[in-house]
Amino acid sequence: MRITKVEPENKNRYRIWLNDEPAFRLYKAEVLSYGIREGKELSREMQEEIYSAVLLKRAKLRCMHLLERMDKTEYQLRCKLKQEEYPDAVAEEAIAYVKSYGYVDDHRYALNYIESQKERKSRQQIQFELKNRGIPAETAAAAFEESEPGDVRALILRLAEKKQFDVHSQDPKSRQKFCQFLLRKGFSYSDIKKALT
Repeated sequence: MRITKVEPENKNRYRIWLNDEPAFRLYKAEVLSYGIREGKELSREMQEEIYSAVLLKRAKLRCMHLLERMDKTEYQLRCKLKQEEYPDAVAEEAIAYVKSYGYVDDHRYALNYIESQKERKSRQQIQFELKNRGIPAETAAAAFEESEPGDVRALILRLAEKKQFDVHSQDPKSRQKFCQFLLRKGFSYSDIKKALT
């Protein structure tokens, strides 16, 4: 592959373009040690060496750093590595590495997320948020089965208190407005009806 551009991002880091596509980033010392320069051909062997000796090590460390502060899903790690322009193969190998040590576990993440949110959010809203975090539907469903169900009625009554809605109010307009709010939050009509009667 031909190195078509060596683009400086700052004093020490460069974005390397192969065949007019951004391929990876290297530090100045690495660019010099691998003899990276525009117009030069990058052999398959050299590319694999850069991937395994430099980028994979860096991607593994990046994953570990991201997981230090809080749990992440595989999808979240993949997005972060993609954003930082790690090649797909390197990102997948780095994720497999942290996964092999149990540092990433989507089922555990879903279970913990459900436990932390079930007293504040509807099941449907939690499912939606898990989906946005890249948790497969079957993983979320399995986690919901393991989790103790939250008290939906108590949750609706807490939201009513927070919204300063009197559940015994006979004002149809405010009642309808609150019901619409709950429906948007993912509560079923039957759960709303039970809670407000």
